[in-house]
Amino acid sequence: MVSQSDLLAFVEAKLAYEIDVVAAAEAQAAGAAVIVDTRRQSSWDQGHIAGALHLPNDALDDRLADLPSDRALIVYGWGPGCNGATHTARRLLAEGFEVRELIGGYEYWVRNGFPVERGGRVEKGDPDVLVTHG
Repeated sequence: MVSQSDLLAFVEAKLAYEIDVVAAAEAQAAGAAVIVDTRRQSSWDQGHIAGALHLPNDALDDRLADLPSDRALIVYGWGPGCNGATHTARRLLAEGFEVRELIGGYEYWVRNGFPVERGGRVEKGDPDVLVTHG
């Protein structure tokens, strides 16, 4: 049996580590965070969060020195069924970066109607009423 204090510690750590799309958009707009796409090139090319930095897992070793150390890095993958961002987060945390993981990844960002870039154009879709913040 897991103790109540262990469960509380787990929930507190989860809240400190994960960030939802609304809070991520606000942090990006305020300049407090950089959103980092960890998906492969073909996924990035199909669309990505507007203003995101592309850092696929296979380029991580070569690009660590290029990452800002003065702001939080919010990493994301495709969606809730993808753990590529978690692998990147583990590495970035080990290197001393401040890291948060975007809940729901690119899928939830798009479903909430936040700006995405496709083909060099920034666009916003209609929010999905099942997930939208308002």
